[in-house]
Amino acid sequence: MSTVLDPELLAERAAAVRRHLDRVATYLPTDAADLRPLSAETDAVVLHLWQAVQVVIDLAVSSCVRLGLGSPSTYADAFRALGTAGVLDRDLAERLSRAAGFRNLIVHAYAELDLTRVHAVASGGPPDLLAFLAALRDHRS
Repeated sequence: MSTVLDPELLAERAAAVRRHLDRVATYLPTDAADLRPLSAETDAVVLHLWQAVQVVIDLAVSSCVRLGLGSPSTYADAFRALGTAGVLDRDLAERLSRAAGFRNLIVHAYAELDLTRVHAVASGGPPDLLAFLAALRDHRS
């Protein structure tokens, strides 16, 4: 049996996610009200959160293909398919599908971001991204 992805590739991508999450933690203020529009700190939080989520999305899509689950029509569907296939816990898969939606907001509506929501995602979302990486690492196909 093998893991879903090449272990070296997965380790490299996991390290990238951790680097991005470390940067988020460095710039994320304790209080959501301190996350200000158009500030360097807010830009750093949003950029690195987006990059961490994007790496996880890319891994989810490639895992679907590698596992023969097909090519998902949306990023959210990639996580749901992995949940249905038992690669991810279904609750985790659903939370990650919402992270994919958040990623789309960052990319397509950056100027209209709700910074309180950004703060909530940046504060509470990283454990889900790390749980995803652990699930891929531990899954045997």
